[in-house]
Amino acid sequence: MIFPMLHVFLALIASPLLLSVINRTKAFFGGRTGAPILQPYLDIAKLLRKGTVYSRTTTWIFRAAPSVELASVMAALAVTPLGAIPALLPFQGDLVFLAYSLGLMRFFTVSAALDTGSAFCGMGASREVQFSALAEVALLVGLAAAACLFRVFSLTDICRQAWAAGPVSWEGGGTLLLVAASFLVVLLAENSRIPVDDPNTHLELTMIHEVMILDHGGPDLAFIEYAAALKFWILGSLLVSLALPLRFADPLPDLAAGLIGLFFLAVTVGVIESVMARLKLVRVPQLLVVAGVLSFLALFDVMR
Repeated sequence: MIFPMLHVFLALIASPLLLSVINRTKAFFGGRTGAPILQPYLDIAKLLRKGTVYSRTTTWIFRAAPSVELASVMAALAVTPLGAIPALLPFQGDLVFLAYSLGLMRFFTVSAALDTGSAFCGMGASREVQFSALAEVALLVGLAAAACLFRVFSLTDICRQAWAAGPVSWEGGGTLLLVAASFLVVLLAENSRIPVDDPNTHLELTMIHEVMILDHGGPDLAFIEYAAALKFWILGSLLVSLALPLRFADPLPDLAAGLIGLFFLAVTVGVIESVMARLKLVRVPQLLVVAGVLSFLALFDVMR
């Protein structure tokens, strides 16, 4: 139990650090020094010290959304393992719970954006729903393929067996590689990263996630930013657990290997954002369909 608790503690503390690693990697490719490594923590602390202003046109949905988003992603974290380190609260069917927890987080994000009555927020909400509908298919089918491969229905059991087998040397490695490739696209889409979205853009006509939270400020915005960092950690943990073929006899090296895998994933995302441009909006659904096809191919490979 101590190592699952340690994983959750590290996720709560170090998840914003992954975003900082991405930004520093992009700064390196751009020939810049970049922001301080602790900049995400400084931004969250600054927002927590500010006050919150609410429009008179909004309802309780807008005010409750940041807290519900943070609670939803923390519930998802409780059932998320990291490689051979089990989840804090594993149970049979927790993979469905994970998907629905992240879906609840998105539902309140979109609802809060629509509650403002802003045309820009509504535009971002529309794009978010369209893209997430395709991303959720890839995520759920990929989880189903991994569950069928190992004949288990718990994320902890799936990741433990995938971590032990390794996608390189095992006969089921092709299936895991297909799922991992699909999850990489899902991670980029769900976390609003290039080539799906640009988290640093300030052009409302091209924004997706950032335009939905324009009217939030103060502690509410801090909750949203922190929840986004935790979401990156959760999806990254699933990807690392399926793609990294390492296994040790001691849980402490297993945890260390998982953390190294997460930071390597952050560097990889930074490299992707440095060498690729953002796709046109009409191309994003095609990319997500490719992710869904990879997940379905993995499922068919297991069922054949």
